[in-house]
Amino acid sequence: MANDGLEDKLARLPCWRGKVMLEPLKGGLTNTSFVATDGDARFVVRCGGDIAVHHVFRDRERAASIAAFEAGLSPEVVHAEPGILVLRFVAGRTFGEPDLAANIGRIVPLLKACHAEVGRRVRGPVSAFWVFHVIRDYVRLLDADPKYLALADKLEQAQAPLPTVFGHHDLLPANIIDDGKRLWLIDWEYGGFGTAMFDLANLSSNGGFSDADDARLLDLYFGRLPSAELRRSFLAMKVASALREALWAMVSDIYLKTPGVDYASHARNYLARTDEAARGLDF
Repeated sequence: MANDGLEDKLARLPCWRGKVMLEPLKGGLTNTSFVATDGDARFVVRCGGDIAVHHVFRDRERAASIAAFEAGLSPEVVHAEPGILVLRFVAGRTFGEPDLAANIGRIVPLLKACHAEVGRRVRGPVSAFWVFHVIRDYVRLLDADPKYLALADKLEQAQAPLPTVFGHHDLLPANIIDDGKRLWLIDWEYGGFGTAMFDLANLSSNGGFSDADDARLLDLYFGRLPSAELRRSFLAMKVASALREALWAMVSDIYLKTPGVDYASHARNYLARTDEAARGLDF
């Protein structure tokens, strides 16, 4: 659908009380988004269909978004239909990369609430997120170097058993908003059941955490200094997180080609993070 046609369709959504004004919202890597002003209220409109190559299904994103709102983590979903999700606008500052490490003490309670509460509220079919499956699927889709399959096996074997929880799985800085009083966690495309370890490692990888940052993150989340097994599991998952992000960008460069997004640069950045994270592993 051409952008003009899309905006016409959005202007006629039944959730509006009057004539709505739409302003493009920049920064998304996979969606077309707008800020909608309807009288004195503002909303975010996310537009996009399923993305099978990324295991993204919008009915499951909608279910996760509703459950996250009910858990007090994310803004309210006010309207949903195939390819369109309308949420209340959160006025605040979107995080940048340095904000992740600077706010570990505020982010950990957000993650713990996500892991404890969202899965209890989500309804209908939901996704599972196991990063090692995602990596294998991407490698085969890209016909990429098979060394990444062997690496995924080793990283998976290093995982310590943990309870199954509902995770966010896309903790890029732009998915956290600070309204001055509290933090909000947005964009639930990859929300699903997995273990806490990926969210922790994903946060660290995306935030360029130091060893001291990692130690504080694990101590705050688990309530104790991590065992050697848990620490090794975390370090392996950091490699997996960075590798998955690099492969995600490679797949996106072929299948999405969103205007204005430099997927090749994103892939190079996260391949470098993969190499850096892998240096500390003992296999």
